[in-house]
Amino acid sequence: MIDLISDTVTKPSEGMLRAMINAPVGDDVFREDPSVNALEEKIAALFGHSKALFCPSGTMTNQIAVKVHTGDLDEIILDASSHIYLFEVGGYSFNSRVGVHLLEGMNGKFKAEDLVAAIKPKADWLPNSRLVIIENSSNRGGGNYYTLDEILPIAEVCKDKGLKLHLDGARLFNVLAETKESTKDYGKIFDTISICLSKGLGAPVGSCLIGDEATIAKARRLRKVMGGGMRQAGFLAAAGIYALDHNIDRLKEDNDRAKRIGACLLSLSYIEEVRPVKTNILIFSVKSPWTTESFLKELSKNNIRATTIGTGAIRFVTHLDFTQEMCDEVIRVLRSLDHL
Repeated sequence: MIDLISDTVTKPSEGMLRAMINAPVGDDVFREDPSVNALEEKIAALFGHSKALFCPSGTMTNQIAVKVHTGDLDEIILDASSHIYLFEVGGYSFNSRVGVHLLEGMNGKFKAEDLVAAIKPKADWLPNSRLVIIENSSNRGGGNYYTLDEILPIAEVCKDKGLKLHLDGARLFNVLAETKESTKDYGKIFDTISICLSKGLGAPVGSCLIGDEATIAKARRLRKVMGGGMRQAGFLAAAGIYALDHNIDRLKEDNDRAKRIGACLLSLSYIEEVRPVKTNILIFSVKSPWTTESFLKELSKNNIRATTIGTGAIRFVTHLDFTQEMCDEVIRVLRSLDHL
C-alpha cells in the first residue's frame, strides 16, 4: 500500500531504531532522563531559545502554549483554517476557557492589517485580545507557508499591542527546505514554537514546545496536569534527536515529489482544481465522472491510500517512506484514470 493519508504514517528507520534501543534513559518527571534532556537542549538551541519541553503530541504543545499565554476572559486570534481551531477538539475552550477570533486569510495565511482590525479595544463587554497564532506550513491551506518577511509585520503588531505570538510549526522544516531561512530568526520572532517530530521528520512520537525559561517552567506543570508527564521517555526522545540529525536535509525530496504529482494532476481532464503545491501537502478536487468517494475507492483498488480534507477535497501528503518509485506509480495510476 502506498500511503499518502498523512506524513504521520512513517515508521522508524533502522538507524533510528538503533538510536532508540541504545538510548540512556531515566525518569523524566524528575528531569533525570538524559536523552529527553539532550533533545530539549538541542532543539531549544536550534531556535536560539533557552528551554524546550518534550510532549507526546503537537496537540499537547499547542494547547499548552494557549494555556500558558492566556487567562480568564482572554481571546486568541488565528486563521479560520488553523489546526488549533479545527482539529484539536476545541481544546482552546476546554483547557483554557478562551474566546476565539477567526481571520479569513488566503490558503491559511492572514496579513498584519487583518490582525490590526481584529484586536479588541478595552471594554467591559469585550474579551482581551491576548495571543496570536500562526500555522506554518498550513495543513488546511494545502501546505502553503509564510516567509519571514511576511511574518515580521505581524510580529511587529504583536509587539506594539502587547500580544504574545505562538507558532504552530508542525511542518516548519518542510517550509525551511523551500525558503532556506534560519531557525534562529524564527526564534527571535515567536514567544513559543511547537515543532512536530513525528511528521516529516519521521520520529514515531512526539513534539517539542520551545520558549524562554519562565514560559517552559509553567508549561512543564501544565504538561503534567494534562497527563503528559512521561517516565523513561528517552527511548522516544532518542528518535527525535536522530530525526533532527538525519532527516531535515532530505525534506526537499518530499516537497518536490508533491509538486511533481501536482503538475501531473493539472494535466488531467477529470481534475476540477489543484491548490498551489508549496511543500509536501497536495489538495485537489475531481469532477465528473468521478466523485470524491468513488475516486478514493479507485485509488484504494490501486493500492493508494488518501483521505478527504473539507468538502469535496482530497489530500495527499508525501513523506519519508514515500519513495521515488512510489511517486512514479502514483503518477502512472492517476494518468490511467484519465482514460476510464
